[in-house]
This record gives sequence, structure tokens and C-alpha cells, in this order.
Amino acid sequence: MLKLDARDLAILRVLSTDGRITKAELADRVGLSASPCWERLKRLEQAGVIEGYHARIALKKLGPHVTVFVTAELADHTAEAFRRFEAAVQRYDEITGCWALGGGFDYILQVVTRDIESYQHLIDAMLDARVGLARYFTYVVTKPVKAGVAPPIDLLTST
Repeated sequence: MLKLDARDLAILRVLSTDGRITKAELADRVGLSASPCWERLKRLEQAGVIEGYHARIALKKLGPHVTVFVTAELADHTAEAFRRFEAAVQRYDEITGCWALGGGFDYILQVVTRDIESYQHLIDAMLDARVGLARYFTYVVTKPVKAGVAPPIDLLTST
């Protein structure tokens, strides 16, 4: 694991809330000159600590959509069944998040699609493709309460 100091953490805090900041502004906000700040940023990127930079899109401005969370249980609990399901998930663009779980269900999926009918077409396609689903439960999001916030970097590090 990469050893991070206070300046590295400061860079991560700033970038987690403002990924479009200029390098000069980033250096100023973390109290470094441009060149050392740039070197630290490159090191964090090369080490995979910074995985990418993304825009948060206001989907409601683009048109109607629905977000659905799906808990999924697989029919078979072999390593191959898990690999097959996880590979299948990658093929469906509507599945915007998928997490393996410990406990009662095997996975939770986040699906964003135009409407419930489109969601049902996705589920039908997955069932037809025999990706290993035994049971699934659908939870339609009625309103977002908290999403897309920066992680609590200070609480996640021991530095």
C-alpha cells in the first residue's frame, strides 16, 4: 500500500470535490508550489490511488429515467458461477454499479434506464442469457436523498 502523507491526503480531499481544478489552483490550495504538487499528483495517478476524473450528470435534465436497485441471488455458488455473473454484468450498460455482498444476497446492482419497462427488458435478457440468477428483488428509487458525495478521506486513512 502506498504511504500517504498529509499533503497527499490534502490533494485527494481537494480532487474528490473538485476534479476540474487547475494544477496551479490545486498547488495553491494544498500549500505546494506547482512542480512538487504535479509530481505528487502523477505519483498518485500512477499508483492507482486516483482512478479517474468524472462528471456528475444531472440525469433529470436529459429526460425521463428510473434508478433501480436489485438484490440478486445466484443459483450456484461456485467460483465459476460468480465469475460468469460478474462478466455478464459488464455487458449491460444499464447496470451502472454492482457490488458483491456478504450475507443474505450475493450482489446488489444499480440500474439506470429510461423506464420500468426498459428495466424489465434488461432483467428478461439476463434471465434468457442464463447468467445464473436464481432470485432477484427490485427496489425502485423514488427520490435521491444523498448520492455522489466525496468519501470521508480523513476517516479512511490512518495518517
